[in-house]
Amino acid sequence: MTQVLTVSCKLMVTPQQIEKLDVVLAAFASCCEFVNEKTPEKLTNQIAVQSLIYKEARAHSGLSAQMTIHAIRRVCANRKTAKQKGRPVKGFAPTSATYDVRTFTFKETDWMVSLTMLKGREKFNLHIGNYQKQLLEGQTPKSATLVKRNDGSFYLNIQLESEPPAIPDTDDVLGIDLGRTDLVCTSKGEKFSGQQITQTRDRYSRVRASLQKKASKGRRSTRRRCRQVLQRLSGRERRFQTWLNHTISYRLTRTAKASNQAIALEDLTGIRERTNELPRAKTERRRSNSWAFYQLRQFLTYKGIKFGVDVRIVDPRYTSKTCHCCKVIGNRQGKKFECLNLKCGWVGDADENGANNIATLGVIVNNPLRLRGNVLFFTRCCLEGYQKPSSYRYSGRCRVVY
Repeated sequence: MTQVLTVSCKLMVTPQQIEKLDVVLAAFASCCEFVNEKTPEKLTNQIAVQSLIYKEARAHSGLSAQMTIHAIRRVCANRKTAKQKGRPVKGFAPTSATYDVRTFTFKETDWMVSLTMLKGREKFNLHIGNYQKQLLEGQTPKSATLVKRNDGSFYLNIQLESEPPAIPDTDDVLGIDLGRTDLVCTSKGEKFSGQQITQTRDRYSRVRASLQKKASKGRRSTRRRCRQVLQRLSGRERRFQTWLNHTISYRLTRTAKASNQAIALEDLTGIRERTNELPRAKTERRRSNSWAFYQLRQFLTYKGIKFGVDVRIVDPRYTSKTCHCCKVIGNRQGKKFECLNLKCGWVGDADENGANNIATLGVIVNNPLRLRGNVLFFTRCCLEGYQKPSSYRYSGRCRVVY
């Protein structure tokens, strides 16, 4: 299996080069629009679309042969995505263009790239740090994407192909419980507090509300200044959250790799839709909707492939309400969990209890027939909601062990 990692590199451009880049981005978007309008909407096969419209699209846009093919490929990909989501293709903005080995060249000696424009090639120096240089060192990239950001800067997202290590088969699983009070709690008891991100988000929310109020009711100079400050602060909260999720996912992946463990996560798809139906305060809704749990899951997934760690997704039902010792549904209030089984009586951190249950479920994801005992009993109790341990003295072929 081949893994593709993207390295984002800023381009150092002159005013003349900015004009050339804007022209090629506009031509690429125009070509996509032309192909989308002149071909049947339901046609998604690239070869079929290319046979119908290639010559006309190249003459219309002025792009090179290879970039015209990439424009057709993007239209087909967007149509497939729109079809899956049940909506039409809206349009193509002049903000990105696709390059491959025929239209893009990377030179490590000078840290420079050469890109095909409408009229010939243009060379650009890369404004990158040691992290990007370490990733690009000794590589021969075959594809890249030219991107123009909202602030007017140009970046080249270079795709690097690599062969990740093989993922070992293991029954030792590190369970991870996701939350807002503690962003992550593992079955080993390691926690990553969410207090810092909550305080940061609350602070930026107050600042934005104050600036937006002044920008709408203040004097002309005040409104202008507030808009400038809002533009300067744009993206800081998002970048801080991304950095934090990168840090957490890296540490978790390295911990699992060192212990030869797999990682088990709960599938929280649709949690916002369910929680937003409940009556809650405005602040609580904002905090919940800004919870970036899916981004953390994506980072763990690709880092797991990179370092050879298996990442498993499990059903979250009853994981926070079931005692991980006796598999009896107990009582959870906030961060405290109390087992209702008199023979057990376990009391402790609710997130740590949930992480242990997730680890138990993570074991049976790939090896359901190899396991026995309380694992299968726990699964059946979770799905059917039984509270009494005597409800099933036998689960399938395996005897329940207490």
